[in-house]
Amino acid sequence: MSYAPSPAALRRIEATIALYPEKGAAILPVLHIIQGESGFVPEEAEIWVAGTLAVPPVRVREVLSFYTMFKRAPGGRHSLLVCRNLSCTLAGAEDILGFIFETLGVRPGETTPDGAITVFAVECLGNCGHAPCLQADGADHGPATRASVAALIEELKAHA
Repeated sequence: MSYAPSPAALRRIEATIALYPEKGAAILPVLHIIQGESGFVPEEAEIWVAGTLAVPPVRVREVLSFYTMFKRAPGGRHSLLVCRNLSCTLAGAEDILGFIFETLGVRPGETTPDGAITVFAVECLGNCGHAPCLQADGADHGPATRASVAALIEELKAHA
């Protein structure tokens, strides 16, 4: 099976690549565009991205396996990413994760039985000033508390 982005995504990808002096430097934004369209980065897209950017396929796989913001498989209608890096851990991220697991009944990488929310424990969201932080569908939240997370989960469930 081969991969081909939609015409609109292809236009965005081409415009993005044009911003970089070397095509391969556009790998992150190109993967973001693909994930934005598909909800995840299909395995077939790895070869397409490698060919489009003139980089070895292993380079695309390295990027996808290093950055936790990329999904490798379809998930819930909403994604909830919780930072576990040092700043967030010291500020209580483990308690927030435990609360999420208890509330939703899932572990990292799992999707709630109703298909509403997939939870990810990630290494860094780059929002250390608001530790502990999390992202819901790409929007930053923090500092997270049990109360704010409970409200966020209810909001996500309401919009699932």
